[in-house]
Amino acid sequence: MASKKQKPVAATALWGIDLGGTKIEGVVLESAANPLILARLRLPTEAVKGYQHILGQIRLVIEQLQAEVGFAPLEIGVGTPGTRDPNSGLQKNSNTICLNGHDLQADLSSILGVPTKLANDANCFALAEDRMGIVPDVVPNAKLTFGIIMGTGVGGGLVMNGQVWNGGHGIGGEWGHNFLDESGGPCYCGLTGCIETVISGPSLERYYRELSGKAKSLANIVKDHEAGHDRIATKTVERLLVNFGKAVASLVNILDPDALVIGGGVGNIDLLYTEGPKYIVQHLFNNEFNTPLLKPKLGDSAGVFGAAYLVG
Repeated sequence: MASKKQKPVAATALWGIDLGGTKIEGVVLESAANPLILARLRLPTEAVKGYQHILGQIRLVIEQLQAEVGFAPLEIGVGTPGTRDPNSGLQKNSNTICLNGHDLQADLSSILGVPTKLANDANCFALAEDRMGIVPDVVPNAKLTFGIIMGTGVGGGLVMNGQVWNGGHGIGGEWGHNFLDESGGPCYCGLTGCIETVISGPSLERYYRELSGKAKSLANIVKDHEAGHDRIATKTVERLLVNFGKAVASLVNILDPDALVIGGGVGNIDLLYTEGPKYIVQHLFNNEFNTPLLKPKLGDSAGVFGAAYLVG
């Protein structure tokens, strides 16, 4: 009787892996329609030990999840730093450098013995919030969701009709590496003035430090701006709002999404939601801005849930 009960669960269960720089998280959800967590596990990535070790850690996560739920996966979704080039099949643009140049999808499918489906971690964030996060709560009929990541880096993910849009080069949604302002300076990607170089957390902190000669966290910069006793903090916050408005307006002009969800540490700044719209509309090909700017619901769980929904 026990095995009969497991069969429909095994057939509909969603398995996801969130491959991060410091941790690998795995989850098994009951189904796409009912995303009850059946099992969840985190292990250290230990990326310094190399590519083969990371593959082994992922296999260990899957084996332990399988032991907990009592059945094997039929397919596994994997969220990764960087992206899979759809032409070569190789990973690229990953800050976990040892992943680059490898066919991670093929290698994982081989060692795990089941098909795997990969997507960038920002796409997984957007997918999770679109399918089981804040978007169904606020915009239940959304067809197009853009997930913005604003933290140490700046990125994005695009979800259309409940599915990730990776694009012909595998860089769909890479909002953070469009040109914004020359003052941002060189970006690690090889370009200059990327959105990331202007409104990421470290870039804003650098801007404050260069003007004031003092180091201060972005949270304290915002706090001092709101207290009204630090003009350079105010200038830094104005830089964020003005350039956030320009960058988001270009997204809306091109995509006109039903919902914008903002993740990452910078996304916790309330001024983006209260003051941001008036800066966006200044650069919009429209006389009003009605797109909901949403705070995410799932926190740091979004990556692994979105990975699971890659196969659901």
